[in-house]
Amino acid sequence: MSSEKIQAANDNLPPLMSPKEAAAHVCLSRPLLTLMAAEGQFPKPVRLTERRIAFVRAEVQAWIDGRIAARAA
Repeated sequence: MSSEKIQAANDNLPPLMSPKEAAAHVCLSRPLLTLMAAEGQFPKPVRLTERRIAFVRAEVQAWIDGRIAARAA
């Protein structure tokens, strides 16, 4: 899927996604995403409140695109 089609598909979605949604989107666990983000291997979440975080949908999609591109290289 081209980046234009992905962007068009994401236009109707909220710009932020919950950790649960991000984990399901990339097929990894929420604790693993937290560890990977802390190590710089996954996009860092945005702190919304003292007890709530969210991931930027475009950054998660870019991370997935990068993983796909690395497979082809």
